Amino acid sequence: MESAITLEKVTEIAQAAAGSEAYAIWFLIGAALVFFMQCGFAMVETGFTRAKNAGNIIMKNLMDFCIGTPMFMVIGFSLMLSENYLFGVIGKPNWQLFTNFTDPNMDWSSFTFNLVFCATAATIVSGAMAERTKFSAYCIYSAVISGVVYPIEAGWVWNSQGWLAQLGFVDFAGSAAIHSVGGVAALIGAIFLGPRIGKYDYDKNGKVTKVHAIPGHSLTLGALGTFILWFGWYGFNGAACTQLRGVGGLAAVFVTTTIAPAVAAVTTMTFTWIKNKKPDVSMTLNASLAGLVAITAPCATVDAIGATVIGLVAGILVVLVVELLDLKLHIDDPVGAVGVHLANGIWGTIADGFFNVESGVFYGGGFKHLGIQCLGELAIVAWTAVCMIIVFFCIKKFHGLRASKEEEIVGLDKLEHGLDSAYGGFIMAPQVMTEGAAGVGGIAAVAGTSITGNVPVEKAIPVSKGTTRPDAKFHMVTIITRPSKFNELKSAMNEINVTGMTLTNVLGCGVQHGNVMKYRGVEMDMTLLPKIKVDIVVSEVPVELVISAAKEILYTGNIGDGKIFVYDVDNVVKVRTGEEGYEALQD
Repeated sequence: MESAITLEKVTEIAQAAAGSEAYAIWFLIGAALVFFMQCGFAMVETGFTRAKNAGNIIMKNLMDFCIGTPMFMVIGFSLMLSENYLFGVIGKPNWQLFTNFTDPNMDWSSFTFNLVFCATAATIVSGAMAERTKFSAYCIYSAVISGVVYPIEAGWVWNSQGWLAQLGFVDFAGSAAIHSVGGVAALIGAIFLGPRIGKYDYDKNGKVTKVHAIPGHSLTLGALGTFILWFGWYGFNGAACTQLRGVGGLAAVFVTTTIAPAVAAVTTMTFTWIKNKKPDVSMTLNASLAGLVAITAPCATVDAIGATVIGLVAGILVVLVVELLDLKLHIDDPVGAVGVHLANGIWGTIADGFFNVESGVFYGGGFKHLGIQCLGELAIVAWTAVCMIIVFFCIKKFHGLRASKEEEIVGLDKLEHGLDSAYGGFIMAPQVMTEGAAGVGGIAAVAGTSITGNVPVEKAIPVSKGTTRPDAKFHMVTIITRPSKFNELKSAMNEINVTGMTLTNVLGCGVQHGNVMKYRGVEMDMTLLPKIKVDIVVSEVPVELVISAAKEILYTGNIGDGKIFVYDVDNVVKVRTGEEGYEALQD
């Protein structure tokens, strides 16, 4: 009988496969997962910004990869794998790699994997510069970072001849080489652009007097993007693993890549709950990404305890940096890219110096490795900052970086891409429902009801003219409240013999003193929220009874219970019969 397949045997098989075609297959699967992260970035950035710019955001995330591919193929890959380095810093580009693209026997796996990493570094910037950047200017930036900026510093880290690689600098999957680079570019781009229109109020001296929250239009899309990114991150961190078990093994990397973002999200949820009295949804989504960024460099060199501490710090750090930029430095970063990628890219890189199980400070390795990590991070940030200042300065001076005021107000989708809306026909118009003679329990007229022809007046249902209540008084009661309360309200009106009402879906807001709501740490202005407006005209039913029944049903004691308005009505006319006054309200 054959022996059972054990975990040890699977490990043995996986280790034997390292360096073989089987390993290359996993390497390429990892590359595919990293490519899928482009979708995640697009969804996060789209959800965290306004709907009028959704198409523009999607286009930028697409073109990051599509422009980056030829740039990396023609220039970047050869620069990244330079040869004959002078002190490991400046080397001769390996142009032979470009000519090898005509060789069908070339090992394409390395190129593909490094290409998707390059695209990730480029796409980080899109969110921080969202809603006010000229599309053409963004395409220029994307080409430069993919062709020159990223490949050179990535060569320092991952080319065996690079000076950081020779020093023993650890950045297993790119906290420094990818996320810090994207974060630095995002910060500099946001500074060059300036804030979105309406983000800050200024006094006559140009000093900020008030910060306004500009909520994203769909946290649902933001959450979808976050889960896609987390899923893709297993390829991001795991594809370079050449073994299944042990420190640096695939299983260990999957564990650390799970623990850090989970702990970061719990930390941010708790922190914002205590700080703002509510757990912040968007910041908690950001926190999971911050934890992933922070664990990217040390994912293969730290244990579960190290990953836990790294995630805990990331969860606090992302909130502090997002609020520092917005509330104190007044740098407008709509999606929190700087807090997620720059701050936690730096933290994750340095954290390896503390928690590396072989050379970290807390594991008896002394401070040498920590010093190397700090030096490498500083060099990468400095290189990127110098390059991107030059790039954005030149784009701003010679091409123009920011969209016009009209384009920003109307939306980049409309004026830059010719889209009335990225959502097309999915934008819903307010729906009006009228309940009439059929009773409150059913809808008598709804959109889509087909009426063919008119009934002649002489064939209409006969009615008696005149009125039995010439002195009747009429009142309109308008109730504005939560949509969730409609069924209860409908039943209550039915019980007191109200036989007709008109329901309209509306948007409403009100100033509620003492109930401060915050979005990403910023106090919210009045925000239009979905409401229903119910109009009821009564005569026989006492208006006081309608008000009393409505108040009893709608009351919760919380802000948002709604308001009731009462109007005097001069007359009522039933169109079908011509009846007026009291009779017009009867069946």
